[in-house]
Amino acid sequence: MITTTQDRATQLRALLEDHTVVLPGAINALSARLIERMGFEAAYLSGAVLANSVGGRPDVGLMTLTESEQHTRHIANTCTLPLIVDADTGFGEVENTARTVQTLAAAGASGIHLEDQVFPKRCGHLAGKELVPAEEFCAKIAAAAAAKLSGDFLLIARTDARGVIGYDEAVRRAQLYLEAGADAIFPEALTSEAEFRRFAEDVQCPLLANMTEFGTSPSFTVSELSDMGYRLVIFPVTLQRAAMHAMERTLTEIKGAGTPRACLDSMQTRQELYDLLGYEATVGTKSESTRQDP
Repeated sequence: MITTTQDRATQLRALLEDHTVVLPGAINALSARLIERMGFEAAYLSGAVLANSVGGRPDVGLMTLTESEQHTRHIANTCTLPLIVDADTGFGEVENTARTVQTLAAAGASGIHLEDQVFPKRCGHLAGKELVPAEEFCAKIAAAAAAKLSGDFLLIARTDARGVIGYDEAVRRAQLYLEAGADAIFPEALTSEAEFRRFAEDVQCPLLANMTEFGTSPSFTVSELSDMGYRLVIFPVTLQRAAMHAMERTLTEIKGAGTPRACLDSMQTRQELYDLLGYEATVGTKSESTRQDP
């Protein structure tokens, strides 16, 4: 049964009050089903994945609100998990940002995060980023907060200041964003365990940790981040990276051997796919259980 947006947002708030929430990044609706099937309590929709896997483009702010809305709606219609959506820089200026909040909430988002980069934005773990003035971003946060249709909808302010100006500016901006109406803070690209711990002491609110691979931040376990004081932990592009690497290996096998037979043991079976999809309940047919296609 698909829960309402309000149900999801309320559930996310309750989870945050109780423990640190782990949010794997869904690539598409099918992967969102798998995230829920595997027992996770929430999912994350990455702007990078939207750009890469849906649009076939780099994550430089080329995707639109309409594409983000469609991606969110497909996933929300497929699973019952609370969803946090990467809303980049709000898809425009102050008025656009307010509309973004309402559009993504209507599509099924339980919360979003907005970032303080200049458009066109860059990946948070790359050099060459630029920040908008803090006051300008505060206006966006205030407009987003005023546009919320539910008090439980989670508005997260991401700051990229650590990689552009420095740690102290990241803390300063985080405090300003909270005063402007943000519910939580996402400090991007902290560089050490000491910085993660210090930020949690300096900024007293729900904090999001980004455990993306191959970036500038060290890798920590969820338990370690929880002990540091972080309440949300995202793995934004992990499933895409794993899937793309597996696809590359399989294509190499097909190209070299003329068959993917050597990769069958690492594939999802037909029955496993049908079980995940609820195929039999949908069409009323008993599917075969085999690793070999007819």
